[in-house]
Amino acid sequence: MSHSFDDANLTATTGLVPIMSLAQMAGLPDLAEDRLTVTTTGADKGANPAPKLATLVAGMAAGADSIDDMNILRHGGMQHLFDRVYAPSTLGSFLRSFAFGHVRQLDAISSRFLTNLNEHTPLLPASEDTGQAMVFVDVDDTVIDVHSASKQGAGFGYQGSRGLNALLATASTGDSGQ
Repeated sequence: MSHSFDDANLTATTGLVPIMSLAQMAGLPDLAEDRLTVTTTGADKGANPAPKLATLVAGMAAGADSIDDMNILRHGGMQHLFDRVYAPSTLGSFLRSFAFGHVRQLDAISSRFLTNLNEHTPLLPASEDTGQAMVFVDVDDTVIDVHSASKQGAGFGYQGSRGLNALLATASTGDSGQ
């Protein structure tokens, strides 16, 4: 199910407001500006990497799982939430200009962003109680099927299908729901 609004004062994904505010506080735009260098080509694909990266993060947080789904950010009042909303084709061109080195740059941004994020949303609350605190860790594997032998990073996993394998982990405490 998907939804969109034509009214310029409504947004379908109001949860983006706190998510992107938190990303801003944790320094995502500054990290992207400092660490992501995408060469600008004749089509200007590499220009403004920080807001394009923020747009991609917002789109994924809103449920987009393909370039075309990034169009969710162009409906209704989204222009009030972002300085600029990029077209899916622009984001696709931006991503297609990436090489392996850019992936390493994104990895550096991600690790620093997660460190900064912990300052604003600590995973484990500081506690004087030394014996009774518990942490629940859930680790899951997921496989995203691909249908091309030339898909970079794809391989045959334990299921016997060609795909991109990702390991997802969540941690929670007794206080994390509060």
